[in-house]
Amino acid sequence: MSNAPLMPKATAVWLVDNTALTFDQVAEFTKMHPLEVRAIADGDAAQGIKGMDPISTGQLTREEIEKGEADQDYRLKLGESKVTLPEAKKKKGPRYTPVSRRHERPSAILWLVRNHPELKDSQIMRLVGTTKTTIASVRDRTHWNASTLTPMDPVTLGLCSQIELDFEVQRAAKEKPTGTVYGGATLLPASETTRKEAEQEVASTTEKQRDDMNVDAVFAKLKNIGGTKKADDE
Repeated sequence: MSNAPLMPKATAVWLVDNTALTFDQVAEFTKMHPLEVRAIADGDAAQGIKGMDPISTGQLTREEIEKGEADQDYRLKLGESKVTLPEAKKKKGPRYTPVSRRHERPSAILWLVRNHPELKDSQIMRLVGTTKTTIASVRDRTHWNASTLTPMDPVTLGLCSQIELDFEVQRAAKEKPTGTVYGGATLLPASETTRKEAEQEVASTTEKQRDDMNVDAVFAKLKNIGGTKKADDE
């Protein structure tokens, strides 16, 4: 329950026009100044504003108004509204940078571009509170003060916190595709090892057959030599 009714000025207009409540009672209920309520009654303020009935919205009851009309010291109690308003979402805008720190943003951008090239422009904009044009000019060395810029940590400059910087860096690392990195010697797949073993077996078998053939050839020559000697002796 809020401390003031919905549309307090429109509620004050209705109470002034339709009840005998005092200006102080209306001002207390609507959280307005009594002089402003008096100006509404005199027609000097809230001109063109249509009064809103707080009874229809459940913020006041007829009995509560009658109590106030009977006792000028009585303060109206706000009832629970029948109208449910959605919670206002906080709009995310660009990070506010103090005026005293704004001239240091190019140095912080240069530091981020050099030390964390994986960061996107949108992430640098969130961290430093800058624009894409400024980031591009710093990266391309076309900034008007590029010759004198010195890279400086945005955390040290107070432009962002270390937690925010680490978060953006980790997010960029997750989004960036990882390249193939040599991780040392690994075991060959079974298809490679079995294929090489089979080739070695075939090679050894062929070599063994070749050796056997060479041995047979040697024995054949020896037999021929032996046969020739016997023929000569005869």
